Parts: sequence; structure tokens; C-alpha cells
Amino acid sequence: MSTDKPGFEIPDQMRDFAEKSVDQARKAFDDFMGATHKAVSNVEDSANAVQAGAADVNKKALSYAEEHVDAAFKFAQELVKAENVEDMMKLQQDYLRRQMESLGEQAREFSNSATKAVQDAAKATQKK
Repeated sequence: MSTDKPGFEIPDQMRDFAEKSVDQARKAFDDFMGATHKAVSNVEDSANAVQAGAADVNKKALSYAEEHVDAAFKFAQELVKAENVEDMMKLQQDYLRRQMESLGEQAREFSNSATKAVQDAAKATQKK
């Protein structure tokens, strides 16, 4: 074998084309990863907003439960002090009326809190 033969050389045009292809592929990958990070961030922001809203609703629920238990104990204390059946019936009627009013207000507050949580989650998603 003769060593006089020149080795195979890659033409400059082919080398430029390959280099541009790699650069384009790298840019496409970087763009894809940027979009992926943005999507993950949006999901995290949305999840954080939902968690904050859920925590608010949970706190309200606990507060409402405490109010109802307190009202029940007060009712029981008043009932024990009743002197006759008529007083007992009046106390029970007043207790039930107050509880229904309280439940109505609490339902409105729950609805408002849930609506706010959904809106906050939507805003967090749209910010990105």
C-alpha cells in the first residue's frame, strides 16, 4: 500500500452544514427546555395558589366547627337552666334560627373563598 494517497477530507461546505445543523438542534433543544421549565413553573405557581386557597378554606372550616361547638355548649347550658317546657322550646327555636343564619353566612364565605382560590390559581398560571 502506498502512503502517497491523500487521506479523505470532509469538504468545508459539509463541515459548515453539519455545524449549523448541530447549532440548530441545540437551539431547538434549549427552546424546548425553556418552554418545559416555564410550564413546570406555571404548574407549581398554580399548585401553590390552590394550596394557599385550600389552607384558607381549611382554617375557615375549623373556625366554623369551633363556633358550632361553642354554640351547642351555650345552648346546653341555657337548656339546663330552663324552668319549663315552653322555655326549652323557645331556647331550641332560637338556637336553630341562629344556627341556620350562621350556616347561611358560612356557606357564602366558603363559596367566596373557593372562587378566590380558583381565580388566584388562574392568575398564577397566566402570569408566566
